[in-house]
Amino acid sequence: MTELYSWNVNGIRACLKNGFREWFNSVQPDILCLQEVKADQDTFNDLFNQLSGYYSYCNCPQKGYAGTAVFSKIEPEKVMMGMNKTKGDPEGRIISLFFKNFILVNVYFPNAQRELKRLDYKLDFNKKILTYFNKLTKINPHLIVCGDFNVAHQEIDLKNWKSNRRNAGFTDEERDSFSRFIEKGYVDSFRYFNQEPDHYTWWSYRFKARERNIGWRIDYFLISPKIVSKLKSAHILSEVYGSDHCPVMIEVDL
Repeated sequence: MTELYSWNVNGIRACLKNGFREWFNSVQPDILCLQEVKADQDTFNDLFNQLSGYYSYCNCPQKGYAGTAVFSKIEPEKVMMGMNKTKGDPEGRIISLFFKNFILVNVYFPNAQRELKRLDYKLDFNKKILTYFNKLTKINPHLIVCGDFNVAHQEIDLKNWKSNRRNAGFTDEERDSFSRFIEKGYVDSFRYFNQEPDHYTWWSYRFKARERNIGWRIDYFLISPKIVSKLKSAHILSEVYGSDHCPVMIEVDL
């Protein structure tokens, strides 16, 4: 059984001060994907140069902004940053790891931002990355995608959905864009097992939102149809602190 974890740490240095290493050592994940690392490559290397037993990869071109990283006990056959080698990935949003039995893609999806300033950019990103996912499934039909998607897909996925209909993360355009993944057969692993409300992965730091569980579910594991039979469980680890997000995880028989 392989345990895969995903966590938007909202700055790895801050998360390290709030128990990240202790949590990591207690869990010993087979694979951990991080988003919003907010550290450049040199800083990341300095922070984790003594982490034994793991292969580590960081797509961290900008200090203090975005960035993704992966720790894996299993050595991948190939690692690729971004969707396109020629265009690169200036915001460090994507890492793809090609293993023998599956492909894993760690993604930090864009935020549409206040006044929806980046909505068009996000929708274009989603369209391009869906094409990328479909290309990957032709290489290996066992595809796992994880990360912070920056969207609550359904009304059940956030507490105050009525007041957020035109806010970033719950616009009709963003939700419809996420639905394209589902229509192509990708499965929301958590909802595969759990259809209950009040399960969230992100809470505002304001208004005691986490204490009151006023949150959003915006962090996901999506899996391709061919791997659904191998999915054994999916969990939201809301008891884990250190960021405004909590980790999510799946168990897969790979």
